[in-house]
Amino acid sequence: MKRNFLTLRAADSHAVLRSLASPARIDILRLLSAKGPMNVNEISAALSLPQSTVATSVLALEEAALIETRTVKARKGHQKICSARYDEIAIRFDLESEAPVDDVIEVAMPIGLYTSCAVEAPCGLCSAEGIIGLLDVPNFFLDPRRMQAGLVWFRRGYVEYKFPNNARILNETIDAIDFTMELSSEVPGTNPDWPSDITLWVNNVAIGTWTSPGDFGDKRGLFTPRWWKLEGSQYGKLKTWTVSDRGAFIDGERVSDVTLADLDIEGHHSIRLRIGIAENAIHPGGVNIFGRGFGNFDQDIVMRLHRDGARRD
Repeated sequence: MKRNFLTLRAADSHAVLRSLASPARIDILRLLSAKGPMNVNEISAALSLPQSTVATSVLALEEAALIETRTVKARKGHQKICSARYDEIAIRFDLESEAPVDDVIEVAMPIGLYTSCAVEAPCGLCSAEGIIGLLDVPNFFLDPRRMQAGLVWFRRGYVEYKFPNNARILNETIDAIDFTMELSSEVPGTNPDWPSDITLWVNNVAIGTWTSPGDFGDKRGLFTPRWWKLEGSQYGKLKTWTVSDRGAFIDGERVSDVTLADLDIEGHHSIRLRIGIAENAIHPGGVNIFGRGFGNFDQDIVMRLHRDGARRD
């Protein structure tokens, strides 16, 4: 049976460690790991904890990306189903003075700094202050104010970003590349049961597709501004695509046989990342891309190049 592992460096993981500083949260993680997906009521009954305690703990664990949740229809309204993302969590206490090697080159890309796009309505952009241009008019995706965007959405098509290939600039070789971003499906209004196949391409190579379960609007995103209507998309899931010599993975789960060699990273001055809906998608349910000032994670699209420790001559 496949097991998922997470290794944390204590010096860089304060938020996650804070989320674990609670016996109730530890018990919830143990329960979900042993029993599989459960709703809040089931967790409450199994652990003899108040539902309010479970709900608060689930939110903290979700924000720390230690569990995944999905909202499904219930007899009355909707219910949240919780799943543990990892079977084992290891914490490393390496001191910076003892481990001076910086083995990751990281670049954060604001979601509005795409260099090309081809989108179909419904679509739009907004910053933390307001709507950019007009909604459902694809031409406004070329508006210079897009650089301020904290939320981008479209039903079909793609946006593409050019990241600097800092490994090539620094004359370094890498053994893995990953991209992390907050995403959800896109439907007018919201719908937790609206699957969408969201694909990432790197240097024109499709590396893997994640099927988002829905467009989430059951509560306001932690960083979503107050002016943004509650009927609109509020938050997404934080997802990480990784490509190494072993293949391509989403949150540690293998999704394709694409390797670093297929991406030809060393042969390009930039690294092109495309996010969108493939023409042959089985579930073409659109995409919301959440950046700073929106959603639950308040971050740009982050690219990490993992050095292999060897320099090229």
